[in-house]
Amino acid sequence: MWLTLIKLAWRNLFRNKRRTIIASIAIGIGLAVLIFADAFWMGMEQNMVRTATASFLGDGQIHREGFRDTQAVEMTINQLNEVVGDLSQEGIVEQFTLRTFAFGMITSPANVSAISLVGVQPSTERFLSKIDDAIVEGAYFEGDNNRDIVIGAKLAELLEVTLGNRVVLTAAQAESGDLSQEMFRISGIYRLGDEAMEAGMVFVQLEKAQEMLAIGSGVHEIAIKFTDTKYGQDKDLPFWERYSQHDNEALGWTEILSQLKAVFEMSKYSKYIMGVILFGVVVFGIINALFMSLYERMFEFGVLRAVGTRPFGMARLILFEAGALAIVSIVFGTILGFGLTWIFTKVGIDYTGIEYVGVTIQELIYPIMTVEPFILYPIWVFVFTIITGLYPARYAAKIAPATAMRRSF
Repeated sequence: MWLTLIKLAWRNLFRNKRRTIIASIAIGIGLAVLIFADAFWMGMEQNMVRTATASFLGDGQIHREGFRDTQAVEMTINQLNEVVGDLSQEGIVEQFTLRTFAFGMITSPANVSAISLVGVQPSTERFLSKIDDAIVEGAYFEGDNNRDIVIGAKLAELLEVTLGNRVVLTAAQAESGDLSQEMFRISGIYRLGDEAMEAGMVFVQLEKAQEMLAIGSGVHEIAIKFTDTKYGQDKDLPFWERYSQHDNEALGWTEILSQLKAVFEMSKYSKYIMGVILFGVVVFGIINALFMSLYERMFEFGVLRAVGTRPFGMARLILFEAGALAIVSIVFGTILGFGLTWIFTKVGIDYTGIEYVGVTIQELIYPIMTVEPFILYPIWVFVFTIITGLYPARYAAKIAPATAMRRSF
């Protein structure tokens, strides 16, 4: 019986090849879009996490508690030597670097601008940020001259300065608030693709920054790179509690960039919403194809009912046709989705320079293919098509023999 229904469903489905092809293409394109969108979102998430953490943020950070809110110069990390010693022994920590932060002013003969003054250790900073790779002119702190400064390309344009020119930095010292001024020589200009960073962040050597800010050997931040990026996303990692002592706080990037994590969570629901919208459009194509097939064979249905076919048998035949339509659509959509996604995994999608929730995309986005969408979404398509087919199936089950035959003439 089941084999007979399957044969009938396939035969009836291809009675009108054009209609079946159009309906299958419509459903298949919806499936292909879902597969591609899933791979694209996954690729974009990894791209943004990599950009945020590898450009400057790190997988995690340690600060004095309250420093992120106030940016007070005197709020340096407590018991720094002990913290650094413990980090050196951590098996999950691959690299870490020390930094200082302060608001200040930079002055050139042509202009003046407010900036964020960052003191870095060049030897370790290169493992936590991409500033050294983003140098377009000059070099990244080569030699022992502690009056070298690295600035962004946007800031260089604003100040109308070039490599080798001198600028003056002004910053307030800790505790006293007295202004400290120092002259620096521009030794490097970077272009990272983040306009805000290029226009507002300058880098000097850590020892010189500590001297200007009068904080001794203190630092404001320890940026951390783990052996596995998943540690930075694990809020329950004992590491955070272990280093959130002595009035310090240790945080992963998901808490530092909480808005980015929230967007990733929302993207999961956006995929479901997009799927509902796509299938909502496709449902009309399914109903249209099944009803057109039903009306074309109205006389046949009337004869079947007249010879004793039960309503359930009529409905079952329509549902088998819906299932056959779903299978054809799934094959087409899966092949199309795989081909489309595979192409973009090779060529990438260029969104470089676009800022999204505080992160500027700096690399091509490459969709990431996984097995799950090629299993989950086709199942959804099949189930959804069968559910949609219940309406025309119910209509076929309620057909009266006399009415069906009369409508056929």
